[in-house]
Amino acid sequence: MKFTKTKLKNAFIIDLEQQQDNRGFFAQTFCAREFAAHGLKPVVAQCNLAFNYKKGTLRGMHYQVAPVRVAQLVRCTQGTIYNVIIDMRPDSPTFLKHIGVELTAENHRALYIPAMCAHGYQTLVDNTEVVYQVSGFYSSHYERGLRYDDPTFNIVWPLPVSEISQKDLAWCLFQSFLLEVES
Repeated sequence: MKFTKTKLKNAFIIDLEQQQDNRGFFAQTFCAREFAAHGLKPVVAQCNLAFNYKKGTLRGMHYQVAPVRVAQLVRCTQGTIYNVIIDMRPDSPTFLKHIGVELTAENHRALYIPAMCAHGYQTLVDNTEVVYQVSGFYSSHYERGLRYDDPTFNIVWPLPVSEISQKDLAWCLFQSFLLEVES
């Protein structure tokens, strides 16, 4: 695997090192030793699969807070997504910064998302499938979210949103959240 640093602390794009022959190719998609060597949490507690019917579907922006912060390894196994992460770690030098990476079934690329980074994606084609390897278990009690269209982050999504859950529309804006915390 080839680990490429992003502008966010401890967030990596992971490309496969393919061994090709007349049958196709073989590649490692996960190795705990290689992840640990890059300072990443090499624990997989849960694997998730999301299938999206329509181009423009948006899922996110989600993260979990202590004591169940989770890191994720996200890969698109069918179709194409535009994957965005926002650094929500107050002690990070990249706090409140975000990146977007295109993941496709063809490029076999994955994105490592550190714990306390909000994650979301938009499908760029119909019938898109996304696989997540997660370092901890899902907990609705510790789940938090941000609006996909929050002006604090000014994320430019590639397409108009065609589908989004009511839950994702209901997250408050980041500035509103800060005002509540400071009161």
